[in-house]
Amino acid sequence: MTSATGNSLPIWRCTMLCLMASLISGCGVNNIPTYDEQVKAAWAQVENQYQRRSDLVPNLVKTVQAYAGHERETLQAVTEARAKVNSLQLDSNLLNDPAKLQQFEAAQAQLSSALSRLLLVVERYPNLKANQNFLSLQSQLEGTENRISVSRRDYIQAVQRYNREIRTFPGRIWHALLYRDMSLRETFQATSEEAEKAPEVNF
Repeated sequence: MTSATGNSLPIWRCTMLCLMASLISGCGVNNIPTYDEQVKAAWAQVENQYQRRSDLVPNLVKTVQAYAGHERETLQAVTEARAKVNSLQLDSNLLNDPAKLQQFEAAQAQLSSALSRLLLVVERYPNLKANQNFLSLQSQLEGTENRISVSRRDYIQAVQRYNREIRTFPGRIWHALLYRDMSLRETFQATSEEAEKAPEVNF
């Protein structure tokens, strides 16, 4: 009798543990870290597209300068805005620091605005508009601006999903019990009306 009980107890415990594990996994205990990783992945794409745009700027400025060298003020504004963007030290803590994120957004908005002004200047230079190198850069910039918009949208959606999980049941319980150190994430806020628009690159 004792041996039978002794043999059945481990099986009962094992069954209970398996049942509890399946209940816990079905209750969304892993949703918060999963959604947090999705936020980080979405942010990496935002950074990647901004870097792509930044890499296009020197060639764009150089090409425009060859045809419109006296547009120094506009060219300088683009160069300085790019330098400001590149001077920001980006690390994983940026997503947890609203002030740094806002500073990053403001720098990117300034570069967007400077690029918009530069592309408007091109209207006055038909030879530049017909230059194959410029046309290629224009096309790449247009594609990059579209990718930035998509990446920002994906990041905003990822943040919304993550924040909603923390604020609603049952995620709120799991957050209180297991993930207190994981705070709400900041999302993009337009710093100006200009920041809400991608630079116009159609001629």
